[in-house]
Amino acid sequence: METKVERLEHNIVKLNIEIDAQTAEKEYNKACKRLSQRINIPGFRKGKAPRAILEKNIGAENIKRDALETMLPPIFSEAISKNKLITITEPYLESYEFEPGKQVKVVARLELKPEVKFEQYKDMEIEVEEFKTPQDAMDKEIDDLTKKFTTFEKVEGRASTDKDVVVMDFEGSVDGELIQGGSAKNYMLDLENSNFIPGFAEQLVGKNAGDEFVIDVTFPEVYHDEKLQGKPAQFKIKINEIRQKVKPELNDELAQKVGNFKTVDELKADIQKYLDSSEKIENDKRSTAKLFETIISKMDVDVQDTMIEREKQALVADFRQKLAQTGVTWEQVVKNDGVEKVDSELREEALNRIKNSLMISEIAKLENIQITPQDLEEKLGELATMYQTDKSAIFKEISKNPVMIQSLSQQALSQKVTKFLLDNNKIKFIAGANK
Repeated sequence: METKVERLEHNIVKLNIEIDAQTAEKEYNKACKRLSQRINIPGFRKGKAPRAILEKNIGAENIKRDALETMLPPIFSEAISKNKLITITEPYLESYEFEPGKQVKVVARLELKPEVKFEQYKDMEIEVEEFKTPQDAMDKEIDDLTKKFTTFEKVEGRASTDKDVVVMDFEGSVDGELIQGGSAKNYMLDLENSNFIPGFAEQLVGKNAGDEFVIDVTFPEVYHDEKLQGKPAQFKIKINEIRQKVKPELNDELAQKVGNFKTVDELKADIQKYLDSSEKIENDKRSTAKLFETIISKMDVDVQDTMIEREKQALVADFRQKLAQTGVTWEQVVKNDGVEKVDSELREEALNRIKNSLMISEIAKLENIQITPQDLEEKLGELATMYQTDKSAIFKEISKNPVMIQSLSQQALSQKVTKFLLDNNKIKFIAGANK
């Protein structure tokens, strides 16, 4: 038995395997015995049909494939180990010559993990546009907070304004047919923050309680219900009440309602702490992104198209799952944005993800950065906090799922490598736009 390893372009390895006739014949006969135990052949008990009868009933090619499936895995494993190949796919059979009494020749291919070479990944000075908390951030936070405690008081004797909330009955139709789910009684609609069809809320301004009327609107071209996309519709409206928003005064009483605060000053101090933390998180995020971008721009790696395609398909599957929760289909997105644009953006994102992963893996190897039981313990703690349970319950759950364990390990490794890079490069913040 002989195996030759041939390295091709783009991280592809070809395995040329020769199996001696005696070994091949032995394995072929074993395959015959296995298969004869699985099928019923008239006139023969299971496992007792002669080889010629078996070949006639199930085909010699099927027997050969069964024999190869048994012979090849240990041969592949030995070749990979002996040649120290770091693979990212299982070997796949390209061709074979398998005739009884003759030497068997097999050609298989497999993909290697791309080799990564760095120009530089540490001892660099990286300029990063610094995020600064806007001066009006405190006012906006307080405004958002008071909105949460806003009450809606019924008003009489005046028409609705674009700042009001109306309580209404409505019934929608398209081409004279009622829209499924397009009607409601005593529905409260905030005219200032409406998520209804464009033009709907605007036509309710200037109306009085008791008014009954019909409005015309047009559904967007991109809409979760394809039957309604771009369709003109009519809605019968009856205004039952008009309510105005009454925002509470910022005082100690409100602070106590918000949380464990006694005074407005305590509340503001907590908000400031949140703003400072958010600023740091954003600058850490910018620093990491710029650092990774810089290192990758100085990184030499040949990523094969097949690897990009697999990652792209994983992105599509993830994207489809997220879209399903919004009511929009993948087909609608492709139709709206165009096949070429969607494919180009997905390929670019897939390539970036692959390069990031390869960079982290290679730096971890070069700097001997490894995952410890304590690292996984910390990740379990984070999950336990997120799901408000104890670590033992989380561990019990993920221990059933090897993919989840691998994902947690990868997250922990990424965090350790990121910290190493931030510690071993100088980040210089420069003035920039707050995005």
